[in-house]
Amino acid sequence: MGFIKVIILFLIFGICSIIGFLLSKKYVDRVSDLNEMKNALNILETKIKFTRKPIADIFYEISNTISPNVGKIFLKSNEYIKCKETVGQAWSKALQETNTNFKQEDIDILKNLSKMLGKTDVEGQISEIRLTETFLNTQIEKAQTICSNNEKMYRKLGTIIGLAVVILLL
Repeated sequence: MGFIKVIILFLIFGICSIIGFLLSKKYVDRVSDLNEMKNALNILETKIKFTRKPIADIFYEISNTISPNVGKIFLKSNEYIKCKETVGQAWSKALQETNTNFKQEDIDILKNLSKMLGKTDVEGQISEIRLTETFLNTQIEKAQTICSNNEKMYRKLGTIIGLAVVILLL
């Protein structure tokens, strides 16, 4: 009987610790996704400027070169463009429907890009991409600050709560 109790206590401790690590991971993932989106926008800017390919093709190429989490946005945008939506509508729809670690304020910043994509000349699109990158840099700094504060807290909190429950059950 005592052996089963020890196993259950270890399981409770382990589960609480894992929950703490999972909660902390969402902060790290947001920073990672924001950085990945910034890299994707750099690629977009370069491809618009130098290749002069259609934006749908550029979106497809980007979706294959970046992480799958952010790449889904570009892939969905490509699919919507092929379904005869404008580039701006496709981008906004894909941002809203794709499940990422972005907060709503991140999505709103990225949606502003849809106002100019495919509607202006190359220089207009590039300047809008650069403006969006500037706003993303601010969001990355905020996310890193929040991450550094909350990541350790949730990890330790999960472990401490698990330990407290184990002590209470002893």
